[in-house]
Amino acid sequence: MPPDTSRTDPRAGRLTADDARRRLEHARSSRVAQLRALDEGGRTAADHLLATQAEAIGKVLKEIDEAFARVDDGSYGTCLGCSKPVPVERLEILPYTRYCVGCQSRATA
Repeated sequence: MPPDTSRTDPRAGRLTADDARRRLEHARSSRVAQLRALDEGGRTAADHLLATQAEAIGKVLKEIDEAFARVDDGSYGTCLGCSKPVPVERLEILPYTRYCVGCQSRATA
């Protein structure tokens, strides 16, 4: 089944800025809800696992904010590693990603 291109810019095969913002807002609100749930769960300073989860969520929120900046400056959807377009399917799943799959695997290796 071919991908739904109604959400993409047909000229560039990229998500539109509005769609990218909607996906990023959803990702942000999900992470904020996760942080609230951790806080409401009675987390203590000694609970290392929950503290680690909260830290990881905070890092993702920072990445989401950086993705909003890329939308604003027009560089959203361009891999920071190779400067090629990040496939729209990847952006639909992980809207705050900075890299294509190849560059991401090299960045984490």
